[in-house]
Amino acid sequence: MAEDYYKTLGVDKNASLEDIKKAYRKLALKYHPDKNPGDKKAEKKFKKMSEAYAVLSDPEKRKQYDTFGADTFSQRFTQEDIFREFDLNDILRGFGFSFGRPGGGFGFSFGRPGGKKGRFSTHEATDPFSEIFGEQMTRQQQMPKKGGDLNYNIPVTLEESAFGADKKLFINGKSESVNIKIPPGISTGKKLRLAGKGLPGINGGSPGNLYLKINIVPHPVFTRDGDDIYMDKSISFSQATLGTSIDVPTLNGSIKRIKIPAGTQNNTKIRMKGFGIPHFKGKEKGDQYVKIRVAVPKKLTKEQTELIKKLSKEGL
Repeated sequence: MAEDYYKTLGVDKNASLEDIKKAYRKLALKYHPDKNPGDKKAEKKFKKMSEAYAVLSDPEKRKQYDTFGADTFSQRFTQEDIFREFDLNDILRGFGFSFGRPGGGFGFSFGRPGGKKGRFSTHEATDPFSEIFGEQMTRQQQMPKKGGDLNYNIPVTLEESAFGADKKLFINGKSESVNIKIPPGISTGKKLRLAGKGLPGINGGSPGNLYLKINIVPHPVFTRDGDDIYMDKSISFSQATLGTSIDVPTLNGSIKRIKIPAGTQNNTKIRMKGFGIPHFKGKEKGDQYVKIRVAVPKKLTKEQTELIKKLSKEGL
C-alpha cells in the first residue's frame, strides 16, 4: 500500500498550505540528516516526509493525489514527476537550515539533468534522484513494474443479473472504454476480473487488472433471495374465499396465469417453479414466489355493508 502523505506529515486532509508547511518544518528540524548523522531511519523518514511535502505543497499535485488516492497516484507519478520543479534548498533555507559540509559529503538535488535544480552538495548528480533516494532506489525505478489494479462498483439490473448482459464502462484515467460481459446468474457482491485492464505498467511492465464488484439495483416489482425471486399480489376477500385465477408478471417480461385455490390465506406463497434466477455457471433455475395479500377494503358502499353484515350473521 502506498504512503499516506497526510499521515506522513501528521496533518488532516483539509489542512491549509500554512499548516502543511508548519508540519514539514517541525519534522525537518527533527529528522534532517545533519542532525542525525549516520541514522538510516532518520534519513528514510526525511526522504518520505520530503516526498509528502513535495506533493501536498503543490496545488496541482495535491489535487491529483486527492483525486486518484495514494495507491493510484503512486502508479501514475514517478519520483521525477513528484520532485520536478521542487527546490528543497530554498524551502529548507527558509526554515533556517544551513547547507554544505567540509568535503561535501551529503546532499540532495531535484529536477531534470541540465534543467532547473535546487541542491546542496559538493557532488554533481548525473541522476538527480540518486543522492536523495540512493542508487538502489534508482535501479528499482528503472526496473519494469506491473501497473496498479483498479476496483469499481458496477450497478446491474435484476434482469441483467438473471439473463446476462454486455455493458460498456468508462474508467477515470483511461482514454478508452471497457467492454464487460455480465454472466447470467451473477449476484450482488460477486467480483469480475478483467486481466490487463488496470493501470499501465511502468518501464515496460505489464498492466494491472480491473476488478468489478456487482451491485444489483432494486427492482420495482421483484426482490431477490438467492436464486429465487418474490413478488406481492393483492386479491379480494371473495377471491381468496372462493378461489380464482390471476395474471402475474415474470422476470422475462411474459405474463403467466396462476390459480388461487379457494380458502387461500393472507401471506400464502404460491410457487412458480423455474421462473427465478439461473444458477450461476449452472443449468438449473430458481423459482418465483407470489405472496398473496388479501385486501381489506377501507370503504364500503351501503349495499356492500349490508352484505357483509349478512355474512357476519352466517359466521363469516
